Amino acid sequence: MALSTAADLVKAPLLYKGKVRELYDLGEHFLIVVTDRISAFDYVLDPAVPEKGNVLNKLSSFWFELTGDMMDNHVVHTDVNQLGDIITDPALLKDRIMVTRKAERIDIECVVRGYITGGGWRQYEKSGEVNGIKLPDGLRKNAKLDVPIFTPAAKNDVGHDEDIPMDRMKELVGDALAIELQEKSLRLYEFARDYCDQRGIILADCKFEFGIVDGKVILIDEIFTPDASRFWAKENYALDIEIDSMDKEPVRTYLLGSDWDKNSKPDPLPQEVVEATTARYVDIYNRLTK
Repeated sequence: MALSTAADLVKAPLLYKGKVRELYDLGEHFLIVVTDRISAFDYVLDPAVPEKGNVLNKLSSFWFELTGDMMDNHVVHTDVNQLGDIITDPALLKDRIMVTRKAERIDIECVVRGYITGGGWRQYEKSGEVNGIKLPDGLRKNAKLDVPIFTPAAKNDVGHDEDIPMDRMKELVGDALAIELQEKSLRLYEFARDYCDQRGIILADCKFEFGIVDGKVILIDEIFTPDASRFWAKENYALDIEIDSMDKEPVRTYLLGSDWDKNSKPDPLPQEVVEATTARYVDIYNRLTK
């Protein structure tokens, strides 16, 4: 069964409803519920994808615990039974919830790229640079970079986030915080890259969000999930092609191959596309955690 919203299952104020996550106010803490909603090309699609929310939440929980010794994060607990009568149907929300500390979000999306692909490749093709970082001439699409690069984006509540150079980030948040976020992001990426490599997976790039609690920078939101990272199976890696990433690629492929006009919400996804997407999310979870 897919969960499209938890609004009727949580007896707490809904503060924010994103494309996938819902944020509720528990007073001292936040409650994050991860639904099965799926988005592509800026549209939330129908139907929701079974297991997607479970995978995203369990993967984030897994990585937060795995990196907890190297970096503090916002997790308080992920046990739905500790919420008592706040949750009207605990069985439906099992594996979907995360109770977190209330952090002041830093409005920077911290992106690390270990390979030149996606938006980074598009920048490089035009200018030979990514977020103002000059890269060697002659790189090919999907090439591994000699050293991972930090390519932040300024978060916009409306529209797309804006890629910015490090100098602009320093103007927005201050030199010391910008450098701290850069160092933390690169350290996290290198740790997860090596972990994934041992499991036959390439971590091409990823993004993080950070917040501040009691004057200390901590990790928030989600980490190393298919929605926040670009995972490639090693067996699919090649240069100069569009590599099939281990996420909602079946949805993107279907939409791009359909007669969708791209100016209105697409028609409901076919069942086989939904099932293929569920299988992708379950597969990456199993390969990373088993």
